[in-house]
Amino acid sequence: MAKDEHPVIVDNPWAHLRRFTPARIALGRSGVSLPTLEHLTFQLAHARARSAVHHALDFPKLAGDLSRFGSVVQVASAAPDRATYLQRPDLGRRLAPASAEHLKSGVSGPFDVAYVISDGLSAFAIEKNIVPFLDAMLPVSDRSGWSRAPLILAKHGRVALGDEIGAALGAKLVVMLIGERPGLSSPDSLGIYLTFDPKPGRTDADRNCISNVRSEGLSYAEAAYKLHYLASEALKRKLSGVNLKDEAEALPQPEGGPRRNFLLEPPGD
Repeated sequence: MAKDEHPVIVDNPWAHLRRFTPARIALGRSGVSLPTLEHLTFQLAHARARSAVHHALDFPKLAGDLSRFGSVVQVASAAPDRATYLQRPDLGRRLAPASAEHLKSGVSGPFDVAYVISDGLSAFAIEKNIVPFLDAMLPVSDRSGWSRAPLILAKHGRVALGDEIGAALGAKLVVMLIGERPGLSSPDSLGIYLTFDPKPGRTDADRNCISNVRSEGLSYAEAAYKLHYLASEALKRKLSGVNLKDEAEALPQPEGGPRRNFLLEPPGD
């Protein structure tokens, strides 16, 4: 019997679809198990996700990197350290008393929009994505004529921390830029949460979310385009969340750019 009649690895018939997604599909099998390479790749992805959760963001360095966009104010949530932050989500939703007092007494509003940046559950997401995203977003924001609060850099924050910060600043709109919970294919994904009339007690139904902002996901230009549309509509309609739909047209593509749909392409293309 020829050797290749009993291959060690049996390919999956959907294997050609893997070029369209980082999702773990069509991995093949060896006997009744995953091939060794795929098993090791999974373990590496899991280790990267765990590392993203526990990695400490270098706040002084980031504050220096962000200074070219204007003044930066550093605050902290009520979670005193990373371990407490991971075990007590409620503390990550509230400002530490000293930070709350600092914002109320040291930053004078009102403002149209406040951008809050927090490590969240992936400091890697902030380290990798925040500067190029702000490069794409802030010129558009400023050209719109919106008054902008100093950039707020918040340590150990959850999404709802932006509500208290926005209220303390007197901001009509708060944009929370935060490291998302790592996935096995995306340990460095930036999430964007927009809330009109921020104040403690707001829920997820009051916010709009733009997710998976990173070089391998939603591009910085597309994310800025979507955020500008949502922020413009929120300020005009005085609402956000489930009552505000993303009805923006697709970001115009460069003339002659690729327009591909893998659902319509034969496997050999």
